[in-house]
Amino acid sequence: MTKGVTILGLLVLLLSCKSENDTSEHELGLVYNVLRDVDIDNYEVFSMNLDGTDKKNITDLYNVEWTYYSYQDTLYFISDRGACKRCYFLYKSNFKGENVQKVSNLELADSWMSTRKDGSELIVKPKLIIESTFYILDGNGKIIDQLDTGLPFAADPLFVNDGKQVVFRGGKTSGKNITGFDEELYIIDEDGQNRMQLTHYPEKDSTAGRFGYRAGAPKLHPTENFVTYQSKQNGKYSLYAVSLDGSKTWKLTENTQNEGWHDWSPDGKWLAIELFDDQQSQFHIGLMNWETKEMEILTDDTFQYQQAPNFIYKN
Repeated sequence: MTKGVTILGLLVLLLSCKSENDTSEHELGLVYNVLRDVDIDNYEVFSMNLDGTDKKNITDLYNVEWTYYSYQDTLYFISDRGACKRCYFLYKSNFKGENVQKVSNLELADSWMSTRKDGSELIVKPKLIIESTFYILDGNGKIIDQLDTGLPFAADPLFVNDGKQVVFRGGKTSGKNITGFDEELYIIDEDGQNRMQLTHYPEKDSTAGRFGYRAGAPKLHPTENFVTYQSKQNGKYSLYAVSLDGSKTWKLTENTQNEGWHDWSPDGKWLAIELFDDQQSQFHIGLMNWETKEMEILTDDTFQYQQAPNFIYKN
């Protein structure tokens, strides 16, 4: 282990610990997705501490459970439990997988999500024939509004600018299997006005192919106010960033491994990243100190697919 990684481990320990008398600070953990059994298409949500200890299967059913998002101490995950295979509905629990509740009877598409107004409103992508519409749900799962992006395809909505705008992954055809999909990130007002393309995949780069991500699901840095996303460029998946006005785009990190789905800690000091080799034979969860850029791998080789980490308050 390198000196930098050792320092990172100490910082993680300090971050994740609090004194017995200090109840004002929340302790952070990570949740992520694991393919437990490929033969029966069994995905589970796992939890762990920020130093990689105490890994637990917190859904533990022989269905598909997948988490995209957590808000404070609430874990949101989709599941096909009690439904047809890969017919997804939204559930929530805490870090330990306790107090599981079905959020809504609305069937969802396989898409990321986010919240606004202190977590009281959730934006999701429903499973609809119309592939360009997002729904906004209240805390009881009731549909209170909808947002039509005006594109043939839209997914992975992310509230930005205090919920007044949404960044999303959009396509110019209804799916990647149709020529001309040309996936990019867009930003749009909450009322569906002023849609603008944020990202521009390099014209001379064809390495994403038809089905690779040109622009993957967006994440917002909570303090520096830019959006990050994965993109396969120059034959490798890396993380990139774009300003909310689209005026600046840059490569975010310089990791040698491929980088995929990721999440920022609430204070913006930590970046959890899904890392994998070119053959996608092994996926790991890494934790990066955003200031020092030191990285620590938190997972082992028990499972091949360990993906899509997101931060959650453990208490």
